[in-house]
Amino acid sequence: MEMEDRKKRVLEAIILDYIATAEPVGSRTISRKYDLGVSAATVRNEMADLEDMGLIEQPHTSAGRVPSQIGYRYYVDFLMARQSVTKEVRNYIRGALSNQIQATETLVQGAVKLLSQMTNYTAMLMAPSFSQNVLTHIQLLPLAENKLVLILVLDNGHVEHRVLEMPGTLNQRQLEEVSAMLSKALCGLTVEQWRKSTLQSIRSAWDSQLSLLQDILNSVEEALTVEYEHKMYLSGALNIMNQPEFRNVDKVRDVLALLEEHQIMQGLMLASFKEKNHGVAIRIGTENPHKGLSSCSMVTATYQMNGKVIGTVGVLGPTRMDYSRTAGLLEYLAKTLSDGLGN
Repeated sequence: MEMEDRKKRVLEAIILDYIATAEPVGSRTISRKYDLGVSAATVRNEMADLEDMGLIEQPHTSAGRVPSQIGYRYYVDFLMARQSVTKEVRNYIRGALSNQIQATETLVQGAVKLLSQMTNYTAMLMAPSFSQNVLTHIQLLPLAENKLVLILVLDNGHVEHRVLEMPGTLNQRQLEEVSAMLSKALCGLTVEQWRKSTLQSIRSAWDSQLSLLQDILNSVEEALTVEYEHKMYLSGALNIMNQPEFRNVDKVRDVLALLEEHQIMQGLMLASFKEKNHGVAIRIGTENPHKGLSSCSMVTATYQMNGKVIGTVGVLGPTRMDYSRTAGLLEYLAKTLSDGLGN
């Protein structure tokens, strides 16, 4: 869509003012607050043209105008400069996540909570799935009385550890024997392969062994099964109610009901994950595939491990979202996750 520079500046001013105030914007406001070098009458004429182009619209009988979804899309695609994350914010993010880098579970949980706090939107994160990765090492080590550490290593370098509480005790020799049995049965297989039949075969072979060995195997299966599926984490679901657009009970009810449908939200995040153009993606209003999100925008970013995209992090907020700041934060947080998971 071709547009004169002055119209672009007026549209950008309207959008920035509406993002900041959530109030319809009038020509006098634009003329007074933004140094466009033209009179209020000229701004009024430009706004009339922008309305004819479908980029802004008049809510009810208000004298002001608000951006349309087409206007937001034009702004995001052609006018928006992604806001850089300041050194202070970078330090804050890294400091908040630094103690959680070594464990995938705590890292992603900390990241999604941090994102919801910093944006005041609903934050979502789709955790990595390692179902196609090969298990290369498995080991059990004593930690304390009735406690073991399960260590798993995948072919992409990912290391996972779980503390297992056991009803009995095993000596060092027994632990080594169990570790060797598990390594022989599981190493060299993908997680998807061993989940289908291998664990059941091991159980059958151990029928004559101590029940303690069965308890260990149950713990191993639980730990692995939980870790190697795409999981959804949400934080700040009620933040949506703090936005002026969602004072309407029916509107906010639809959004909150959709957030409860984890399978639907996971599908939305997977769509970003599977897109060929990885990085930050912005879906505005009806660009979202579900009717319940027609008044919302979703901004997502993919993160990596050792150069391979493994998950998605994002925020859900009103179409009157601070896209520049949100996109900048997501880009930096995704990089921080990638750096942490790659260690």
